[in-house]
Amino acid sequence: MSFWKLSVIFTFLVSAVLCQVPPTLVVQGVDGKSVTLSASDLSKLPQQTVKTTDHGTPATFEGVLLADVLAKVALPTGEKFHSTAASYYMLVEAKDGYRAVYAWAELDPAFMDKSVYVVTKRDGQPLSDKDGPFQLVAPGEKRSARWVRQVTALRIKQAN
Repeated sequence: MSFWKLSVIFTFLVSAVLCQVPPTLVVQGVDGKSVTLSASDLSKLPQQTVKTTDHGTPATFEGVLLADVLAKVALPTGEKFHSTAASYYMLVEAKDGYRAVYAWAELDPAFMDKSVYVVTKRDGQPLSDKDGPFQLVAPGEKRSARWVRQVTALRIKQAN
């Protein structure tokens, strides 16, 4: 193989490694504006440890409160939303196309004391490629259908 071909291949491989973008989470508020967060951004928020069971197996998750993540965008809270807050919901989108919905009243502390978490670790290890890099965990739910794996976006919307 010629020197030229080897240098082109080397340049391509170096570019591919340097251009890898870390996974991100898009969070969109009621005003349509969004922020994009990385695992590094989440690591700067108050960290939480959650001991729960996942399909009957004890598990310890590490991450942040969903409320702390959502605080980065406009939410349906305050006097302006007094009569309409219950008509909002959060759509969770996953890399594989899976979607789940949480009613806003389930997430707003003015309505309910329920904690949902955005986690990045399980049992002291980063989440597997199958589950991560971001997963929603909602302790206390009898079925884990809304424990969304590979979360890519959280969108606050209003029911029409």
